[in-house]
Amino acid sequence: MTQVSLTNIIAGARAGLLVSFPTDTVPALAAIPEKAALIFAAKQRSQDKPLILMAANAEDLWTYVKGDENEYKVWQELADKYWPGGLTLVLPASDRVPKVMNPTDPTTIGIRVPNSAIAQTILAQTGPLATTSANFSGQPPLQTMAEIEVQFPKVLTLEYQGEIPGVGVPSTVAKWTGINWQILRQGAIKLDISSDN
Repeated sequence: MTQVSLTNIIAGARAGLLVSFPTDTVPALAAIPEKAALIFAAKQRSQDKPLILMAANAEDLWTYVKGDENEYKVWQELADKYWPGGLTLVLPASDRVPKVMNPTDPTTIGIRVPNSAIAQTILAQTGPLATTSANFSGQPPLQTMAEIEVQFPKVLTLEYQGEIPGVGVPSTVAKWTGINWQILRQGAIKLDISSDN
């Protein structure tokens, strides 16, 4: 049994182990950013599919991205509107982001604050974690902790009874192009971004 308590998930993540817990979209496979390679290995994920940096609040994430004053303002406006929630913003990465998070293009990083009390409780104590959906690459996201435990027997999975509260749909991904937003994936949040803002 690799299903463990909240305390053990937090301790495990801090110690550099792979963990899994529910979020507001689909359950996450997570590790501290420096150990992101573990996620790629476990998922058999191709190196050109970057991971998302998830945190308990926006303040924990802004130091991982870099932009000018106006850009920060635009990013913050969108974050204020949709976070916590199922929106991932892909922004220029600062030097704080370990290259293993996005091996093919370390210049950008996807960031998100989940609207999930469990995820926020964990992230508040571990700091930002490298995350992605819990599944083998190319397979649909797993929806229960029991399924995750079967597919990833070495991952510390949060002990969780019943239905996971997530919507079962991955986050919407919007990338900052330097002048506006480009939708890379429509997901949990229907984003209508006109190109004139």
